[in-house]
Amino acid sequence: MKKTRLIAAALIALATPAHAQDGNSRPQPVVQPHIIPLPADKPYPGTMQLKVDATDYMRGIFHVRQTIPVAKAGKFTLLYPQWLPGKHAPRGAIAEIAGFRPSAGGKPLSWTRQPTDVYAFDIDVPAGTKSIDVAFDFLSPTRTSEGRVVVTPAMMNLQWEQVSLYPAGIFTRYIPVQLDVTLPDGWTGAAALDGLKVAGNRYSYAPTSYETLVDSPMFAGKYFRKWDLGQNVTLNVVADEAQYLEAKPDQIARHAALVAEAVALFGVRHFDRYEFLLALTDELGGIGLEHHRSSENSSDPDYFTKWDDGETLRGLLPHEFTHSWNGKYRRPDKLWTPDFRTPMQGNLLWVYEGQTSFWDLVLAGRSGMQSKDMILSEWATNAAYFSVEAGRDWRSVEDTTLDPVIAGRKARAFPSATRTEDYYNEGSLMWLEADMIIRQATNDTKSLDDFAKGFFGGKNGDWGEVTYNFDDVVAALNAVHPYDWATFLRDHMQRPGQPAPVAGIERAGYRLVWRDAPNAYDRARMARAKTYDLTHSLGMVIGKDGVAGSILWDGPAFQADIVNGTKIVAVDGVAYTKDRLEAAIRAATDGKTPVRLLVERDGRYRTVDIDYHGGLRWPHLEKAGAGPDWFDRLLASKRQL
Repeated sequence: MKKTRLIAAALIALATPAHAQDGNSRPQPVVQPHIIPLPADKPYPGTMQLKVDATDYMRGIFHVRQTIPVAKAGKFTLLYPQWLPGKHAPRGAIAEIAGFRPSAGGKPLSWTRQPTDVYAFDIDVPAGTKSIDVAFDFLSPTRTSEGRVVVTPAMMNLQWEQVSLYPAGIFTRYIPVQLDVTLPDGWTGAAALDGLKVAGNRYSYAPTSYETLVDSPMFAGKYFRKWDLGQNVTLNVVADEAQYLEAKPDQIARHAALVAEAVALFGVRHFDRYEFLLALTDELGGIGLEHHRSSENSSDPDYFTKWDDGETLRGLLPHEFTHSWNGKYRRPDKLWTPDFRTPMQGNLLWVYEGQTSFWDLVLAGRSGMQSKDMILSEWATNAAYFSVEAGRDWRSVEDTTLDPVIAGRKARAFPSATRTEDYYNEGSLMWLEADMIIRQATNDTKSLDDFAKGFFGGKNGDWGEVTYNFDDVVAALNAVHPYDWATFLRDHMQRPGQPAPVAGIERAGYRLVWRDAPNAYDRARMARAKTYDLTHSLGMVIGKDGVAGSILWDGPAFQADIVNGTKIVAVDGVAYTKDRLEAAIRAATDGKTPVRLLVERDGRYRTVDIDYHGGLRWPHLEKAGAGPDWFDRLLASKRQL
């Protein structure tokens, strides 16, 4: 008997985990209920009614009322949109809703939020109920510290995903919704929704799918004007003041040329009509967001009235317009989702955004929206930055497609070490190289234009979606010109430690050089941002108040222990000015004189000697040799004049 007890005790000891024998209490996890119906590809029984009262513009509050048909009693789950196309991250504004109140037949209904998915609301629907009513307010930010401002005393940006919910369990393309929105008196709105009826300040639209609704935002404002750009494309503009709406005929002609160049490039239109929504404002939060039949854009108030000073601003509309083909009609398979809860995966954003960043420059050049000098200067600036970006050693471009989720576009201490969303600009330079490979191998009879027409073309007027994967991109490139495109793309986008992306520039007959004056792009962007970019000399960017930022990893400022937020108080013992700093950098080219600064950080002062002797340096592209100018061929107009 004793022996039996010893054997049993030994068996128990063997079966007990060693970490449980120390006498400490250790709980086991509680399994949390998390039951949300998966989206089904089937029609929803009934049409939602969405009414938005947007008249409380002084406080930025939208009052929302929804009527939602229900098929049966029991738990009914409503979802607030979380993952939104074009934002590349879960950015649904759930924190801004207040006063959520479901009811049926005038009687309140009980509800709970799913604790493991805060975007999901479970509502108890009583027997015999045919529809439920939901009321809530969307409290939009009133200052930038609270988020993006979407309402000002002169205009608003209505994004329907912020002011609506949708039933779980159905593809959003099969959930019908009918919208009514009430605008402030005297305001005019524009959206790419059909069946508009206007009664006073009430805008009513024909029923559409919830997917299309979310893809069709509205700009509205007190000061509004629109222009016909041809091809069933309209430029709708709201402004802070009426004076900013005074566009000259040549300016509108260039926007019309942009439309014509894009249609000539892709060969077809994936829209029956297209609405540019453009806000000229210092007050509304900045935006550039693509949709299938429209785009949300904002620019400086003087976009038209100081046209010659704003050339850098004119790349936004070409970018967002290109997305109608690249990103909306053709979309990476992991970025297409059946609802706004399913996570999106952006591993092919170097096609979606990278090639769009290539085409926005090309189309801007072909249409006259931007000059050749400005376009080449932007490529020079980007190529130069990638030549000194330390993060390239450990992180691939494709890994940066996760950055919208990882970082949420927040400020970084040392962005050159972590990398940011480089798939935009490095993607652009990679596609430039691809274009030059094709042009030169085919004696300019083929180019990336042929890829664009074949890959993003398709059926005219089709504004559905066609998905693709990596192999589809490779096959489409090989159809234009046989080459080892799979290796080319993997080396450039999927492998870290790659050389600076200058091969496309060099194939075009140019080289990256350094001069002591800024190129056109750097000069313009520094003037508008009121900054002084010394990345390639002292390794930092200085704000108008002398505060340093964007410290280059292992650059001269970094070596002197200067970090973001450090203020430059004096240069060689005299109060800081941009001119004094420039003079000090020039004086240091003797090889022995340091750049001596008095700096302040958090109330502490110190003198630093920056050991830099290379002079002022900004990147430029310079024609190399007497060969053909391939950039001229790339930027030549393709539209029928």
